[in-house]
Amino acid sequence: MEKLSFWEQKENPVVNKSKTFALHIIDIYKYISSDKKEYVLSKQVLRSGTSIGANIREAQRGQSKADFFAKMNIALKEADETEYWLELLHEKDYLEDNFFVSVYEECEELIRMLVHILKNNYVK
Repeated sequence: MEKLSFWEQKENPVVNKSKTFALHIIDIYKYISSDKKEYVLSKQVLRSGTSIGANIREAQRGQSKADFFAKMNIALKEADETEYWLELLHEKDYLEDNFFVSVYEECEELIRMLVHILKNNYVK
């Protein structure tokens, strides 16, 4: 039996993690925009936080190895940007400590996964 490639595996950890993270980011956006009445930073974290998974999904269907790596690098940059927005939201007291720590750790884990994929040349 032929071994499945990284992207053909039924359970793909980075795809699953990025989707779960995006759902948490959507919840953060809804909370901050409705309860805290903050619209600019919340929209930024929504955009970058949901873009991570979208770029990972696009990478799965990359037309070439270069396209795959380009999309995965964009996902990594979006994850870095999301960390920044989360830090600002926390430092301006829009996110409580316990909630911030949880989602920030999720983001850091995604970054570690993406760096690992890019450094170890996983290909489609």
